[in-house]
Amino acid sequence: MNIIEFLTSNATTFLALAATGIFAGILAGLLGVGGGIVIVPVLFFLFKGFGVSPESAMLIATATSLATIVPTSISSIRAHKQKGNIDFDLLQRWGLFILAGTLAGSWLVTRVDGSWLTLLFGFIATLSALNMLFRTGKSALFQQLPGRTGQTTMGTSIGFFSSMVGIGGGTISVPLLTLFNYPAHKAVGTAAAIGLIISLPAALTMLTLGTTPVDAPAGTYGLINLMGLVCIVPLTVLFAPLGASIASKLDANKLKKVFAVVLLITGMRMLAQSMF
Repeated sequence: MNIIEFLTSNATTFLALAATGIFAGILAGLLGVGGGIVIVPVLFFLFKGFGVSPESAMLIATATSLATIVPTSISSIRAHKQKGNIDFDLLQRWGLFILAGTLAGSWLVTRVDGSWLTLLFGFIATLSALNMLFRTGKSALFQQLPGRTGQTTMGTSIGFFSSMVGIGGGTISVPLLTLFNYPAHKAVGTAAAIGLIISLPAALTMLTLGTTPVDAPAGTYGLINLMGLVCIVPLTVLFAPLGASIASKLDANKLKKVFAVVLLITGMRMLAQSMF
């Protein structure tokens, strides 16, 4: 099959994946949320619509999401570094533990049933939505970060759970750090660097060690759908500034509440998908 025939036979897939990139980019700029928390459920339901089983759809959505986070996190790191919002001391303390958790989590993804990942994502998405709805602007629960053992546990857990559900770490690390009275702007900037520590090794692990499901959509290697990667990344980067521009004209807090409700419904739907 030549390139023209390939593009023609998969035109619907390309259009759907392009729409995913546009949607994820606008939401990322509009609401300041990480791409993975948007891309994973969209890809999950998209692949299901193409006739892929829920188990395979979740595996491929998770791995593809992590691959898309690599270039976007690099761009984000540059922007946050210029503003001095990355805590390199924290990264030095946590880096190896985040990496260890990431390698363990991404390896486990290549070995487990996708329905377990759907359950885990639904749980994390639901908690994230509830945090957005009820904890925004609330005071910290603790005055400082815990000791070495506590921070080791935090770093390892962020890498482990983020890699297992296809997110870059910000969804977990930002609310977790702010619970310990950590400055919000530094939490967001440092989360961008954490995203690269998680996404690059996790994506490589799932690409090289993952077994491509028999019902995977075209263009899937290992567990990563390269068609999705090529379609989503440039459009996410292109449309994120548009989302940011829209956000400057609208009430950001109200928008986040609306997104939190949508995310809550999505999380609960994925929980139901995995249990029934």
